Amino acid sequence: MDTIKLKKSSKGLLIAIIFVIGLGIVSLFTGAYDIFNQPDGWRMFFITRIPRTVSLMLSGSAMAMAGLVMQLLTQNRFVEPTTTGTIEWAGLGLLLVYVVIPSPSLFIRMIGAIIFSFIGTMVFFLFMNQIRLRSSLMVPVIGMMMGAVVSSVSTFLGLVFNRTQSIEVWFQGSFAGIERGRYELLWLVLGVALLIYWYADRITIAGLGKEIATNLGLNYKRIILIGTALVALAVGIVSAVIGNLPFLGIIVPNIVSLYRGDHLRENLPWVAILGMGTILLSDIVSRTIIMPFEVPVSLILGTLGAVVFIMILLKQRRKRS
Repeated sequence: MDTIKLKKSSKGLLIAIIFVIGLGIVSLFTGAYDIFNQPDGWRMFFITRIPRTVSLMLSGSAMAMAGLVMQLLTQNRFVEPTTTGTIEWAGLGLLLVYVVIPSPSLFIRMIGAIIFSFIGTMVFFLFMNQIRLRSSLMVPVIGMMMGAVVSSVSTFLGLVFNRTQSIEVWFQGSFAGIERGRYELLWLVLGVALLIYWYADRITIAGLGKEIATNLGLNYKRIILIGTALVALAVGIVSAVIGNLPFLGIIVPNIVSLYRGDHLRENLPWVAILGMGTILLSDIVSRTIIMPFEVPVSLILGTLGAVVFIMILLKQRRKRS
């Protein structure tokens, strides 16, 4: 029986990989610029199209995995970087870097985003440990309220230091400016993915709660810190290079968990692949919906995320009734 399930799972994963590769090929040849009939078409293909498609795949998988880790650690389907304020903290970190250093390098921006993502996620976890909530819906509500406060601080500082344009560009979450030499730091998320896979079983156990995890011999606080650091790394890297990618961490993990349960190690490849596919499809739509103009991919993701969010709410309501 287990062998049959494994074969079915492997076959399904292979089909998903082939589908994502197909979306990647479509992405490479989608855009207003005609690479076939322009003299420098193929040069532009290697400078912009390939880096953009690679960036989409890396950032999509990273944000989806970050959402999965957060949901396991909190045992809440509605939790991900967008609904906990982590994204807003990353934006605040980027803004402060711009305030201190007028023209910071991409690496410096990434460090600032990672540090503040970690601080923001820890603040959220600490706050959640101090209060008892009757409804799981209150967790994302509180997280988004905290994120709104941080966003207001960022806007105020942006106005004071004349950096509002930096915030606006970051919130758009667009891949339009990606080209060779401006995306390579995203390869670091592969290391984050390997670390998540390495700690997968321990993160899954930590998600069962402090008492159970401690009884099983796990250092609960240490794993929470490691999980938070991995989320901060993923969010910080993507935020520095791309910007805000909302609700990707809700859409993908919930779809995967719906069909496969909550085992992190087994679900991780599925989450990574589906994260790639979701953002590739969203980007293709963003480039074609009003061609030759382009809609920020964050707008497409936000709309899709809102639909999935409502579907989860309705599903939980049916269970209770």
